[in-house]
Amino acid sequence: MPGILLGDEFPNFEADTTIGKIRFHDFLGNSWGILFSHPRDFTPVCTTELACAARYTEQFKKRGVKMIALSIDSVEDHRNWSKDVMAFNSDADTALPFPIIADHNRKLSVDLGMLDPDELDKDGMPLTARCVFVIGPDKKLKLSILYPATTGRNFDELLRVIDSLQLTAQKKVATPVDWKPGDKVMVIPSLSDAEAASLFPNGVTTKELPSGKKYLRYTQP
Repeated sequence: MPGILLGDEFPNFEADTTIGKIRFHDFLGNSWGILFSHPRDFTPVCTTELACAARYTEQFKKRGVKMIALSIDSVEDHRNWSKDVMAFNSDADTALPFPIIADHNRKLSVDLGMLDPDELDKDGMPLTARCVFVIGPDKKLKLSILYPATTGRNFDELLRVIDSLQLTAQKKVATPVDWKPGDKVMVIPSLSDAEAASLFPNGVTTKELPSGKKYLRYTQP
């Protein structure tokens, strides 16, 4: 099956985009990256998503994340659609602040496992699903989320998971359910109590459980 797994190096593809031809790894440089695909230009849900992504540009920049979108239409269509997107934001005189990849032959969509077999265009061809790929500075895939074409994404959640990925890349912790920046995190099971005490000067608390196993260990990062 086509696609890419967590931990795989993300393909260094070449593509035509609204900012010209790119090679993906060069586009990312030393940054984190987020690539999100869209079923089609000039469609309602996609327009709301791109508009939201444009509004969140500074939030992604603060985290050192470069954004890039993908749709199966042409660069010319992308540029025209971008005007609609920014008009939706009541900001029609401003350019879309990130590029869109033109995947008119669906090659990238196939290679990366992005197609939604249940959503077909007028010619009976499958549309791209709503994929999200987060790529680390080492060019490896850190997170993937796959939504069907009919379900729009939540960009607050994308920021939250990026915050988690960046924190857990630096420290030997994991983030529990519904975690948000500033909340307590969990000490990973592979650390001994002594190692945890030396790594986390804010202290470690352990929740008592009926099993007697002391695996729910919390700390403030």
